[in-house]
Amino acid sequence: MTKTLRVLAAMSGGVDSAVAAARAAEAGHDVTGVHLALSANPQSFRTGARGCCTIEDSRDARRAADVIGIPFYVWDLAERFREDVVDDFVAEYEAGRTPNPCLRCNEKIKFAALLDKALALGFDAVCTGHYATVVLNEDGTRELHRASDMAKDQSYVLGVLDEKQLAHAMFPLGDTLTTKDEIRAEAERRGLAVAKKPDSHDICFIADGDTQGFLAGRLGRAEGDIVDETGTKVGSHEGAYGFTIGQRKGLRIGHPAADGKPRYVLDISPVNNTVTVGPAEALDVIALTAIKPRWCGTAPEGPGRYTAQLRAHGDETPVSAAMEDGELRVSFDAPVRGVAPGQAIVLYDGTRVVGSATIAATTRRTAATATA
Repeated sequence: MTKTLRVLAAMSGGVDSAVAAARAAEAGHDVTGVHLALSANPQSFRTGARGCCTIEDSRDARRAADVIGIPFYVWDLAERFREDVVDDFVAEYEAGRTPNPCLRCNEKIKFAALLDKALALGFDAVCTGHYATVVLNEDGTRELHRASDMAKDQSYVLGVLDEKQLAHAMFPLGDTLTTKDEIRAEAERRGLAVAKKPDSHDICFIADGDTQGFLAGRLGRAEGDIVDETGTKVGSHEGAYGFTIGQRKGLRIGHPAADGKPRYVLDISPVNNTVTVGPAEALDVIALTAIKPRWCGTAPEGPGRYTAQLRAHGDETPVSAAMEDGELRVSFDAPVRGVAPGQAIVLYDGTRVVGSATIAATTRRTAATATA
């Protein structure tokens, strides 16, 4: 018999979190829904298919909670969100790094601020609509695993959760092999109006989707040079923070490379406000160093063999990894591209999430090296 838990269901106003809350209630748990107000001015966040934090979304979440038949509250975490997610996002770009705000939100908001408050109020677990699975071992320890359906797996953005947080995490959608259409059909059967609501995309706190414009408003425009690998100026920009490693489009370089091939962003230097571009092969990374590791359970001992994922919807790649002097050192079996300081690397052992760390520096197959 399943133990009845007091569960706080984080309800974004989307279909996944609504179905997750409904499943938790159907399983017999004592469920309370909560919507996180993450902006002092919700109208500035994206609406409809674009966000998860608007007034419209809070109303959708409340209606879903009413249909499920559970209590519902709105919690104001706007100040914490601004400090831990938005300000961090801006600071990382200013430093020439490429952050993942969704991962930071899971770490700092949904499974830190929210979970801490939930536990203080006597709840046993926080439930979300993420597609991932928590496995309880015979010895009482827990492991985070990929979702049963790899096409929807979201374990990458949950790789920051530690063992204590996993002990109080519930992901009702993670262990079912259902397509998104089937989730929507389930929502419709349950009478949830969000059944046909489009998914949220991109960064919720950038209202118009213009990341470069958002950063320019916070950091100001700062003209600088775009140079090639030899240091020759090939263009100009209005702020180095508007670029990411591996970027090809939007470089606004007036003339093609000597070989006629496309050029990509190889390095971003906030010190001299310079963006370096070059050929695709110069992006090949063979190793990296990552900092601030967070382990989903016991930290690994000694060097090991894993697979690594470098972006939310990226493929796995085989690696060797070990902790040295408090840093995670990773070597790739085959070169990978588009790796930028500030991104997260998540290690896997099969389907099990070993842990996550923030990329600080990369070693390229060519002489070029990108550092934080």
